[in-house]
This record gives sequence, C-alpha cells and structure tokens, in this order.
Amino acid sequence: MQVSSEFIYIYIYIYKPYKCPLCDKNFRQSGTLQRHKRSIHSNRKSYYCPYCGKLFKTAYEVKKHARVHSDAKPYSCTHCSESFRCRNALKSHLLKSHNEGTWFTCQICQKKFSRKDNLKEHIRRHEGVKPNVCDECSKCFYTSSALKLHQFVHSNYKGFCCGLCGKDFKRAYSVKQHFRKCSDGVECDSIL
Repeated sequence: MQVSSEFIYIYIYIYKPYKCPLCDKNFRQSGTLQRHKRSIHSNRKSYYCPYCGKLFKTAYEVKKHARVHSDAKPYSCTHCSESFRCRNALKSHLLKSHNEGTWFTCQICQKKFSRKDNLKEHIRRHEGVKPNVCDECSKCFYTSSALKLHQFVHSNYKGFCCGLCGKDFKRAYSVKQHFRKCSDGVECDSIL
C-alpha cells in the first residue's frame, strides 16, 4: 500500500482531532492537548525554584528559570564566542549580529522583529486592539501576560513559595528576603 503525499501533508499539517474546550486550538495527540490544558489553562503551580521559591507550572519552566541564578548559558553561537540562557536570545543574536534567520517585518511601520508573536503584539498596538480584558475591572490589555500581571492586584493569590519551609508570598522580593533568612547556613545546591 502506497500513501500519497497529499495524505501525508493532511495528516501532518491539518489533521488535529483533539480540540481544546477552553480555546480554539487543535492537537494531533490527546497527550499534547492534556499538556496544553495544564500549562496554558491551569493555575496550578506545583514546581518551585529552590533558589528563590518562585512557583511554576512545569519542571521545564523551573529548569529554564533556574539559569537566572547561575552562569549557565547552554545556547552558543556558532559564529562567535557569545552564549545565551535561552534559545530565543540566541535566535535574536543570530539575526542582529550575523544576519542569519528571518525577520518578521511590520507592514505599517517597517519595524523588524525576531519573533512572530512579538510582531503580532506590535500590530495590535497599531490597531489599538486590546483583546485581553480583566474580569474584575474591565481594564483591557494588549497581551495575556500583561493581563495576568494586572490580575494580581485583585487577588490574594500567593504565587511565590519558600522552597525550604513552604511559606507562601505574593511578591518575588518578599520570598527572596524570607528565603535568605530561612536558608541561613544552607547551600542552595543541597536543596536541588
């Protein structure tokens, strides 16, 4: 039995039978849908940074975040000696310093972006579109991240946790101050 290239194209790029009930995204595999729902739509943050206590939804996010507390820069430029903490920073460097990759250009003002999602956000600003609305006060925002940051004003949610004693905090600087006292004499590496 021979499979046509059209069938392969449809299966790889179009066939996504698992629809998220909370947004309009579709997925090829049920496991991918489940991961999407946990990381995008869930407020549950079970993973914490052992250095500062900040809470995260996934172990990968903690691992990525932990690099800010160390000198780890696993993404290296193949053209020069620069290295970076995250892949997007390397991609941006390659574009700006070595002209490698593709720029995303605004057709209104010709400003260039290294990431497509940054261009989309920029275009919203030209159009004055603020699709992210606060349920509490109806204030509107260009990005979902700006809305999430704003929503802390209305809640008592404590998104930061001391990795040693479990005490919760609303702000990052509060948990950092507490963590220094709580970890007095304890090496951060010993609690990883």
